[in-house]
Amino acid sequence: MIETSDIPKAVKNVAETLENNGFEAYIVGGCTRDLLLGKLPKDWDLTTNAHPDQIQRLFPEHYANNDYGTIGIKTEDEDPSLQIIEVTPYRSESGYSDARRPDSVTFGVSLQEDLERRDFTVNALAYRATTGELVDLFDGLSDIENKRLITVGNPDERFAEDALRMMRAVRLAAELNFVIESSTMAAIQNNSQQLSRISIERVASEFIRTVASPTPMQGIVFMEKLGLLNQFIPEIVTSVGCEQGGIHAYDVYEHLLRTMQAAADKDFSLAMRLAALFHDIAKPATRREGGKNKRYTFFGHEVVGARMTKVILERLKLPRELIEEVISLVRWHMFFSDPDEITLAAVRRTIVRIGEDRIDDLLNLRVCDRIGTGRPKEQPFRFRKYKAMVDEALRDPISVKMLKITGDKIMDNSGEKPGKRLGYVLHALLEEALDDASKNTEEYMEKRSLELLNLPEVELAALAEAGKVRQAEEEAAALKDIAREHKVG
Repeated sequence: MIETSDIPKAVKNVAETLENNGFEAYIVGGCTRDLLLGKLPKDWDLTTNAHPDQIQRLFPEHYANNDYGTIGIKTEDEDPSLQIIEVTPYRSESGYSDARRPDSVTFGVSLQEDLERRDFTVNALAYRATTGELVDLFDGLSDIENKRLITVGNPDERFAEDALRMMRAVRLAAELNFVIESSTMAAIQNNSQQLSRISIERVASEFIRTVASPTPMQGIVFMEKLGLLNQFIPEIVTSVGCEQGGIHAYDVYEHLLRTMQAAADKDFSLAMRLAALFHDIAKPATRREGGKNKRYTFFGHEVVGARMTKVILERLKLPRELIEEVISLVRWHMFFSDPDEITLAAVRRTIVRIGEDRIDDLLNLRVCDRIGTGRPKEQPFRFRKYKAMVDEALRDPISVKMLKITGDKIMDNSGEKPGKRLGYVLHALLEEALDDASKNTEEYMEKRSLELLNLPEVELAALAEAGKVRQAEEEAAALKDIAREHKVG
């Protein structure tokens, strides 16, 4: 149960101010749920029978932040989570023409009416901080104890009021490791098409919070089974039942989920979890029968997968930086798949392509990938070998600034002026050093830079861009037969 000592002073002060002026005040929603679970709430919400204008008069330092009467009370607490305490009047709602927001809101109702409009029983508990009274009108405490999610009242009505609640149910199940009660689950399945009426930003927010949860695999399984996933990422659904063969114990769908869960179990970043979920997204599109000692081949799936991932994440309107990081990991996730074919030169080029700050993530993604096969384990000896190669490659030149010659030195030796040709020379020298680090000596660099300056500009530019051209050619070849068919080009 909740102890009054669990409530921060800033929250108590707001509640006491309301009650000392003749109003009721209850901590409500996720705050009360989290306190009962022994978790520290990330933010604090109170509800009261005071109207918005009455709340504002009691708290001069405030802001009004929505159409539902919510007033943000500013405090002087040092804890960022306590610097704003949100207070919302008791309210009832009616009319949900957009399946998301009420058409009308009425203030001045009772606490019971306010709790009746809430989504799940575990979120419909109210706690009076001044007295320690817990109000539980819908058996929410029992549902917390039994770790289950069930709607307040008729589930079809709750989801008709706000279709995003279906995604919230899945997200809460993943965050809290709860089950979804059968009638609530059936209602989600029956109403899943209504999710298309919700803005993609709202849906994406719940999806991302699910992926960032401790049990994202459970969340995605719920989304797929209940018909939600197909509403916004149908590409994942196409992987259900797609056999792989070889070392894989699972189909592509389960492999994606288990790889993502492995990333979550290791508490890896959101970008890593998303890359794990999408790394083999193109296997259904690229699968062909036959191959050396294999039932199926998936040639170019990492290239096509990067394109598909870009389409998916842009559809979800995620931040550009996050999208680019995930795409990069998906594109190069196969690099560490064959230890016998990896050379230091290849490692250097991969570091250049993915970025020095992401190379460890690429290694870790490979570890999760192997866990997700269901058969081989992490194989730490391979990981140590790859890590040693990366560490060695990082000591070699992987950028122009690591060359044993500078632009100023080249100009001093040759009389060349600043401009494109000088840049081409430096990048052509880097291309050579990436292939053979032993060439990165002052003697070779000075001699070779003079030779390069004697080349026609077109030829010099081609040498400088050789790495990018080679990568583009490889990707074009991989996409040639399937990009148009699967709309990922």
